[in-house]
Amino acid sequence: MTNKYEPVIGLEIHAVLETKSKLFCACEVLDSTTQKANSAVCPVCTGMPGVLPVVNKKVVEFAIRVAAALKCEISLTSIFARKSYFYPDIPKGYQISQYEQPLAINGSINIETSLGEQNIQITRVHLEEDTGKLTHIHTEKEDYSLVDLNRSGMPLLEIVSEPVIHSAESARAYAFGLRNIMRYLGVNSGNLEKGLFRIEPNISIRPIGSEKFGTRVEIKNLNSFRALERGIEYEIKRQTELLDQGLPVVQQTLGWDEELQITVPQRSKEDAEDYRYFPEPDLPPLVLSEEWVQEIKSSLPELPFTRFKRFQEAYQLSSYDAQVLTNEKAVADYFEDVVITAKSVSPKTISNWLTGDLFALMNQKNILIESLEISPQAFAKLLQMLEGDEINQNTAKKVLSEMLTNGKDPAQIVKESGLGQVSDLGQIEDLVDQIINSNPLQVKAYLEGKTNLAKWMFGQVMKLADGKANPQMIQKILNERLQVLEKEKSPNK
Repeated sequence: MTNKYEPVIGLEIHAVLETKSKLFCACEVLDSTTQKANSAVCPVCTGMPGVLPVVNKKVVEFAIRVAAALKCEISLTSIFARKSYFYPDIPKGYQISQYEQPLAINGSINIETSLGEQNIQITRVHLEEDTGKLTHIHTEKEDYSLVDLNRSGMPLLEIVSEPVIHSAESARAYAFGLRNIMRYLGVNSGNLEKGLFRIEPNISIRPIGSEKFGTRVEIKNLNSFRALERGIEYEIKRQTELLDQGLPVVQQTLGWDEELQITVPQRSKEDAEDYRYFPEPDLPPLVLSEEWVQEIKSSLPELPFTRFKRFQEAYQLSSYDAQVLTNEKAVADYFEDVVITAKSVSPKTISNWLTGDLFALMNQKNILIESLEISPQAFAKLLQMLEGDEINQNTAKKVLSEMLTNGKDPAQIVKESGLGQVSDLGQIEDLVDQIINSNPLQVKAYLEGKTNLAKWMFGQVMKLADGKANPQMIQKILNERLQVLEKEKSPNK
């Protein structure tokens, strides 16, 4: 885009609160992408006449956890409202949401971007019920749609940011950070593909320096961070081209076409008055006690951004390493357990082995950290054996792979397989001498200037030792032997 305009972006995020039952009834919360259609429904979530909704207390608790983590002002009294919304997958003809008196307001979240740390303000956090799901069938003879109400009535938490984001990168960092918080809190899995965490950016542009907002558009139901970033970038470019041509930006709701990598119009953008909000007559005000709110606040874990900053300071890790380690609470917990156990090993070394070799093996076998059979204590022991020169790097990698397969103790694997490191001086001197004496042509070429052959000789010694020799000792002795040969060759010796 040209530098004439400033993007103004606000995000609406809908997260399914993954309780056992729905928001207003006892129906089980199911995975709507795999379960049989309409297998978890009742008169309440199908909108039958005369039924009364009842608020799920666990949903409210989960919502308060999120609001507290986002440093919001939590309202001790909030009101449910009817949001008129006529669509085939909403059986009642309206959605129960919150409008004028939401659960929480005025929060914020810190994010890290290439420009440094940013603080993004949050307008509101409120509860609402989810809609059903339509499946559109197209055949040669007819077109029709099927309605699955398994998702209808599932508890949603909507989080609305202030329009204070000015780049696609920051929007992505905000959404990613919010997802991490919800996963740390244990209220949402963060699964975008299954629609459990949905991102909807509102995007406009305005001349740089202007305080007036431009005409905004909304991209609905983005199901990946990649789509979020690319959708915003496309909209900024599209709106810039329209304004440069003197054409207006039309306020509308858009979809994202992943195949064409463009936004496509869906409908004109509704405003609040289009939904005809009014207080839900079948639900009393949601009244919370101060004691309960404080109890929930006091139970919050250390949150990802705080942990990210602490990992950088306490363990002297780079921003990248700290980010990788703290994205998943289970990974951060595992890392800290290893640090506590392996006191002689540097946190940087632990980070490298965890996010490098162990992650690579886990990815190969499609294993999550939660189901890893290598305990933090066993992993720490392996790294301590490496640090203490009981094994070398190559052997440590072999042992780690074996630990992942059978869950055995690293010392047991080393003993049973005879993988202990060879550190006997005389034995390593014999190995080095064998390679030098049996490869006169390579030694001659080295002495004539092909110094890279020293690496080849090192590899041959290690191969002769079945990869078990101490690499530092090999390097030291090999260097000494080659220096002697260089002096003998020199005419000025």
